[in-house]
Parts: sequence; structure tokens; C-alpha cells
Amino acid sequence: VDFSGTYYSAPNCELRPRGPRPDGPPILIGAFGPRMLQITARYANTWNTCWHGRVSSITANRAAVEAACRAAGRDPATLEITAGVMVACPARDGTAQEELNPDKTLFGSVEEVAAALREYEEAGVGHVICWLSELNAGGLAWFADVLHAYREMAA
Repeated sequence: VDFSGTYYSAPNCELRPRGPRPDGPPILIGAFGPRMLQITARYANTWNTCWHGRVSSITANRAAVEAACRAAGRDPATLEITAGVMVACPARDGTAQEELNPDKTLFGSVEEVAAALREYEEAGVGHVICWLSELNAGGLAWFADVLHAYREMAA
């Protein structure tokens, strides 16, 4: 990187992550390509995969990142996994949800979606980032019910 500004300059700099370290900020990489998975295996604390529906849809990508970890001499269990999940909120009037691809979008009743989120936890996913199809008061209220049901399942 070369930068020259009014107050600062940084000529001929190299930017290189130092990799997982206990005293630094965690490095999260979202990647699918072979080269980026190699970089993830070497340097990242966390790997993000997105956008999914059912947890089974992460299987192929997860196998690829775990293979990259093994090739780099790293135990795949030391790489935290996060997943972005598309969540289809039901229509406000309570009508049934349209036909959706379960590999791309999580949908169903409050209990079904809560159970599907629990499956991510059981699969070892550390964080789930939910993208709601209805990002409004109704969608947020419905998803609050999902989260309540999710927590009840753990009890």
C-alpha cells in the first residue's frame, strides 16, 4: 500500500494479518474460494458462511474450510464458525409463506424456526446472524417470539 496525504504518509507498506492471538482483536473472514479458505485456516479466529436456510446447507462449505485447516496443520475445531441465515417472517395477516428453498431461507412456524436455529447450535455454529425478510415492527415481534421459543428449548 502506498499512501501520501496532507498529514500522514505510508509509503510501500505491507498489510498482513498476524493470525489468531489472545491479545488482539479476533479476525473474522467470510470466504468460499480455495485461496481465501487457506488464508482463513492460517490467520482467522472465525469463519463466516452465509446466506443459508437449514443448517444442512452449510455442509459443503464447512467441509472445504475444515479441509483447508487440516492442510494448514490446524485443528478445525479451533476455528469458530458463524453463519448468516435468511429468515422469512410470515405475512402480517397470518397467511402461509410462499414456496421457499430451505437451503436458502429458513421459514416455518415460530417453533419450527426456533428448532432450526437450535440445529445450528448443535452443529457447532458459534453465532448466527439473522436477516429477516420483514424488517419492521411485525417481523421483529414475530422473531422475538422465535427467540423466546429458542431459549425455552434449552431449558
